[in-house]
This record gives sequence, C-alpha cells and structure tokens, in this order.
Amino acid sequence: MPSPSTLETFPNPRPGRDYEIAIGCPEFTSVCPMTGLPDFGEIRVTYVPGDRCIELKSLKYYFVDFRNRGIFYEAVTNQILDDLVAACQPVRMTVVGDFSVRGGIKTVVTATYTAA
Repeated sequence: MPSPSTLETFPNPRPGRDYEIAIGCPEFTSVCPMTGLPDFGEIRVTYVPGDRCIELKSLKYYFVDFRNRGIFYEAVTNQILDDLVAACQPVRMTVVGDFSVRGGIKTVVTATYTAA
C-alpha cells in the first residue's frame, strides 16, 4: 500500500504569492480489484501551495507504489488527494484520475480540496 510518509516537501519559495503548480503522471498504473487486471491512466495534480511544495521524485515513488494495489478509480483519486493535502497543506488542490478505456467505458474522476 502506498505510504504517504514517502512524500517529501520543501519550503515554498514564494509563500506570499498565489501561483499554480501542475503535475502530470501519464503512466499511472494500479490494479482492478474486481478482475486483478492492470488499470492504466494519467494522474494530474494542480495546486496552489501554502508553505510547502511537493518534491517530485518522492511523488513519483509514491505513484509507483500503486502499481500492484487493487483499488477502484474513485478510491485511488481521492486517496491521492488526501495524502497530498496532508503532506503539503495547499491553499487548494485538484487531482484528476483520467483512466484509459476499459470495456468500452472511459472514466475520469476529479477530486478537489480548498483550505477552510
């Protein structure tokens, strides 16, 4: 199971400015918990950082940890959002799971967070 503790952050170099960071992982893989077959898709993360930014190498390894995990599209997208928000406490964040066609059906899941 992917561990949010593998996610590393670094200080936001411009904490007084709202700016957007967009990250794409076009080779995301997990496993269908119903069939055991691999699922392929793209994970897109867009966020406005608070005091911390996500370190990309640790994010890559975090994503790789899903490779053999049986998890539904909806669950994986929301799990990624929860873990990233916990790691870096952004002003706002959106995670999009854009999954490849399977059985003639295309699925895109979008989860969002906005700080209170």
